[in-house]
Amino acid sequence: MIPLDLSLFGTDPWWLVLIKVVVLFVVLLVWTIFNVWYERRLVGKMQHRLGPIMNGPFGLGQALADGMKLLIKEDFRPKAADRVLFTLAPLIAGTAAFAAWAVIPFGGEVEIFGVRTRLQATDLPISVLVILAVASVGIYGFVLAGWSSNSPYSLLGALRSSAQMISYELSMGLALVAVFLYSRSMSTSEIVDAQGQPFIIDLPQFGIHWDLGLQNWYFLLLFPSFVIYLISMVGETNRAPFDLPECESELVSGYLTEYSGFRYAIYFLAEYINMATVSAVATTLFLGGYHAPWPINALFPAVDTGWWGPLWFVLKVQLLISVFVWLRGTLPRFRYDQFMNLGWKWLIPISLVWVMLVATARIARAEGWFTPTVMVIAGVVVVALFALWWLLDREPEPDIVEEVAFDPFAGGYPVPPMPGQKLPEQVDVLPAEPERTDA
Repeated sequence: MIPLDLSLFGTDPWWLVLIKVVVLFVVLLVWTIFNVWYERRLVGKMQHRLGPIMNGPFGLGQALADGMKLLIKEDFRPKAADRVLFTLAPLIAGTAAFAAWAVIPFGGEVEIFGVRTRLQATDLPISVLVILAVASVGIYGFVLAGWSSNSPYSLLGALRSSAQMISYELSMGLALVAVFLYSRSMSTSEIVDAQGQPFIIDLPQFGIHWDLGLQNWYFLLLFPSFVIYLISMVGETNRAPFDLPECESELVSGYLTEYSGFRYAIYFLAEYINMATVSAVATTLFLGGYHAPWPINALFPAVDTGWWGPLWFVLKVQLLISVFVWLRGTLPRFRYDQFMNLGWKWLIPISLVWVMLVATARIARAEGWFTPTVMVIAGVVVVALFALWWLLDREPEPDIVEEVAFDPFAGGYPVPPMPGQKLPEQVDVLPAEPERTDA
């Protein structure tokens, strides 16, 4: 186990902790306003539209105007709604959205007013589990919104949202297990530091020791986990093409149907913060966190330290947010059965198998199992299993069926032909034009 060096956390003076919390809160609010504008502009470019162009340069003031409109808009509550839970639900969702950022590192070790600290509010030996736990609490905000509204559309949207978030949270958690096994830590700062180490292929049994000059980013080493996490994070945030809890063609606005004004603004804010949160987790666990990408880090080592970290972190997160926008602008919405089948029948089983393979590989490396004999035997077994799967998966050749005559109007109504039947030749039923004779 890698020893955890969390000595800088928990020792900051109170004023520095307050500065970190206030700056984090302001950054998330401003980033959300920017992402609203960014999504509308990018989707507009993809669909050959202009997007927001008024209210400020490049339409930058449009998202701010929309937010102010929601804040001063009259707030309604249905007469039959539960007064306490109807107001408590958006507060739960909004609080959970902000709380997850407490353990996400924006940068490495820096000096602020003479105090050495990290650009991270705090860190724990189980920081990633804290993020998953906060996300699980946020589900209650959506469930209570649908139940307290006393509306069938809201209740159905809440049930869909809870089932969807729980299902894809399982595959997301399993995708992160491989990261825990490889880094031997659940601390976000430790995982980022581990990815800053050089990527070296070391197999002394074969006399191989390669230093490729790359960083040890886990999206390359654990690519299946990275892909599963990317799919799961879209489902976890209820974004298109997985926006089934809010599909207007079936449920009006789902659990948000009865919300307006400031309460609706909190859910709107929570959705965009959650989109940034899952992107930040992907950046932290798979894309090297605040480290500069190769070859910039190799050519200019100075830009991979200190206050440069937040720049690289924000750029990586914004790139993943662009993936959200790209999916929304290009893919149609899934059917609900297709969406649940993808999660339960594909992502979760594949994640379980991949975690077993990663755990076996880690044990094999620690115990020195990678000998030439073992590698040859493993290769033969893999080839044999693949050949067996190919033989069993082959479709039988269809039987040759003799074509028979088929009358589509035999029952009085036209019907399509069944397999093996053939439509008769088209016959001209119009009467022949009489021959013209010269008078």
